[in-house]
Amino acid sequence: MVYVIHQHDVIIIGGGLTGLQAAISLADSGINSAIISKVHPLRSHSVAAQGGMNASLGNVQGEDGTEDSWESHAFDTVKGSDYLADQDAVELMCREAPRTVIKLEHMGTVWSRLENGKIAQRPFGGAGFPRTCYAADRTGHNILNTLYEQAVDCEIPFYEEFFVTSLITKDQCCTGCTALEIKTGQIHGFNAKAVLMATGGFGRIFNKSTNALINTGDGQTLSLLAGVPLNDMEFVQFHPTTLYGTNILISEGARGEGGILLNNRNERFMEFYAPNSVDLAPRDVVARSIEQEIIEGRGFDGGYVHLDLRHLGADRIMERLPGIRQIAMDFAGVDPINEPIPVQPGQHYSMGGIDVDINGATKIKGLYAAGECACISVHGANRLGGNSLLETVVFGRLVAEKIIDDVQDMNPPHEPVSTHEPVTPYEPLKMAMHVVENKIEDILQCKGKENIFNIKDMMTRTMSDKFGIFREQEKMQKGLHDIKNIQEKISNVSIQNKDRKFNQALIQFLEIEGMLLLAETIARGAIARQESRGSHKRIDYPERNDLKFLKHTQVELRDHKIHVSYKNVNMGMFEPKERVY
Repeated sequence: MVYVIHQHDVIIIGGGLTGLQAAISLADSGINSAIISKVHPLRSHSVAAQGGMNASLGNVQGEDGTEDSWESHAFDTVKGSDYLADQDAVELMCREAPRTVIKLEHMGTVWSRLENGKIAQRPFGGAGFPRTCYAADRTGHNILNTLYEQAVDCEIPFYEEFFVTSLITKDQCCTGCTALEIKTGQIHGFNAKAVLMATGGFGRIFNKSTNALINTGDGQTLSLLAGVPLNDMEFVQFHPTTLYGTNILISEGARGEGGILLNNRNERFMEFYAPNSVDLAPRDVVARSIEQEIIEGRGFDGGYVHLDLRHLGADRIMERLPGIRQIAMDFAGVDPINEPIPVQPGQHYSMGGIDVDINGATKIKGLYAAGECACISVHGANRLGGNSLLETVVFGRLVAEKIIDDVQDMNPPHEPVSTHEPVTPYEPLKMAMHVVENKIEDILQCKGKENIFNIKDMMTRTMSDKFGIFREQEKMQKGLHDIKNIQEKISNVSIQNKDRKFNQALIQFLEIEGMLLLAETIARGAIARQESRGSHKRIDYPERNDLKFLKHTQVELRDHKIHVSYKNVNMGMFEPKERVY
């Protein structure tokens, strides 16, 4: 076996907004870092974010003429989270928001503008002020290209189309990872003083999702297998407006611009569910309301409602929502200037993730996480629109600053090595590469009768049917039983393509193996949480129970079994109250 070894001070796994921002911050401090990504960074799922980034710039006043503040932003975030967010982390994010938006502008992000030249802001669900800064309806695309350009200018090394297969840990320290080069099928080893997980969400566990096919929760799986707990995995957000049939995201910005939801009676039904905020209630409220309309027969045949933008007029739609119009025309044959858009809820975001402290550090020295793969926790039980892009860039920078401080005191795992010739690797890395090599050969040589794509279909349907918007004990127990059965089936999968090069079936096997483990963590957390909070709606426990469950769910893998426990929420300025919208 010829070993290909790479040496860097910091390895960043994931090339989206979090990873790029972290790499730029590290480069600015002279730290030798590199990004490993299973796709080209500009194909990271961050590019699909449409709506915007929240910041209390105060460029647009509230309805009563008052000006926004970071305190108001923090209150809306905590209230929207159903009080499960850690308020110290929320305060930090909201304080950092204005400078983050301005910094991105200085780096080259082209924000939409008000007539007075200031950065434009529009209202989003659950917000008391119009505070969402945006670049038409392609905000993530704009920011991602900006940060990628900056990263290229910093000459940051990219290992593109590499699939990370394991973390290297010894004595509760992380010193690197192994990865499969998709192009060649060769195993590579990466030695580092620190590793940052920035791998995004796990939406493809569900069969109706706005997420890209690459969102398979790889970072959460790797961390769980390395001994790091995952928190709040049962809190899965379902976006209320995804395009019927394809589940492509239809931005909350469409409702922020004045779009309204209509049922098959042409009723603006959100007036009944959230009389104060109507169509701009938080996402969990709107998604449940749409689902309820469909269940009770007031949706259209097939299970959808209408999002009507026609009253906004052609000029405003083409200026503020050009991407949404193009998506509706291309994938639904509907021009929103003349016809309403058919929409239905779909899985969109993961509030839960890798257990980290406010600095992004895990319980394993040298292992960090930030962005959607982490649970820091600024979203609690439900994320407000406009806070995810903010989280990626704020904590991408702040966690990088923590890593910069920490690596000064860390010794390299071994003496620097030349990457030009085969070398004798550091012993834990050598052992890990052997294990991965043998595992891949076993997968390729298996002559079982199961098909990996059938297994994926069974998993995604089980998760959507049993752990969707509305949940109930008996159905979830059946879902957990099904997940355990599917986990057994995967060991009997036969992959027809035996070539190591560009073997996408092999990559899908490795992804689905991890997704099934994450599916079990979602299931066990959801079953154990006997209350309704945020996105977690139990029809058999319809009320929020602060006495028993104002706590983070924590799952760990011990002796090959998932164990559920709880830890306290970090409270602060805002005491729990009933949410009214």
